[in-house]
This record gives sequence, structure tokens and C-alpha cells, in this order.
Amino acid sequence: MIGVIDTDGDCAEWSFPAEPGAVRNARAAVRGQLRGWDLDCLADLAALLVSELVTNSLRHATGPIGVRLVRPAASDDTLRVEVSDPLPDPPRERVARPEDESGRGLQLVAGSSRRWGTRPGTGGKTVWFELVVPG
Repeated sequence: MIGVIDTDGDCAEWSFPAEPGAVRNARAAVRGQLRGWDLDCLADLAALLVSELVTNSLRHATGPIGVRLVRPAASDDTLRVEVSDPLPDPPRERVARPEDESGRGLQLVAGSSRRWGTRPGTGGKTVWFELVVPG
């Protein structure tokens, strides 16, 4: 995984080839893991946001796409989700026109998560977001 930050707590990660099925497979993996962690309440939103980020990776990068879920031990109210790819350029949030068929993914991530960002790695970048785990 590119730019991984070690975190104590529960962690699940996958690597998907840069192929069209990656989006569907990433969604299914995220939903399945969140069900296993009894976080069904976040499964749809997390899967949607992962879909957007994996789709961005497919459009702009070649190479494996990493997806990582982290439930930090120090914080029981946060789920961190990371999507990595080998392209070093950070994504740019843009304003999509009403007739545009794409360009809303990062707006969706920014508007739906507690916080989000990017970090460079030695072989690419990681885009991450945090969701609030309901108490």
C-alpha cells in the first residue's frame, strides 16, 4: 500500500488490478468488512465514496489500486478509509457543471466525510477520508 501510516487497531486492506471490475470488487470488499465489524450503518456511504476514488484511480493511473480500512484503537468513533494508486499527482477537486457526467467524486467525498486529504508515498499517493462511527 502506498503511503501507509501505521495505525493501532483493526485494519483490512486489498489490492485490485487497474481493471473495470476493480470498482465493483472494492465496493463488495468494503461492504463485507464493515458488516464483519458490525458497521453496517456506514457500509453504503463508505462503498459509494470508495467507488468514486477507485474510479478516479482507474481513469488517471495505471497499476494496482489499494484500498484500506482502519478502525484506530485510540478512537472508537472514526473509520479511516484509504485508496492508493501509483500516480504521484494529487487529485484536484473541481466544480462540475450540471451537464457534466463526471467530476463530482471529490466533492462527494468532501461533503460526506468528517475530513479528507491526500498524502504522497514513495510510489504514488493515497487519498483518505474519515467517517464518524455512530455511537
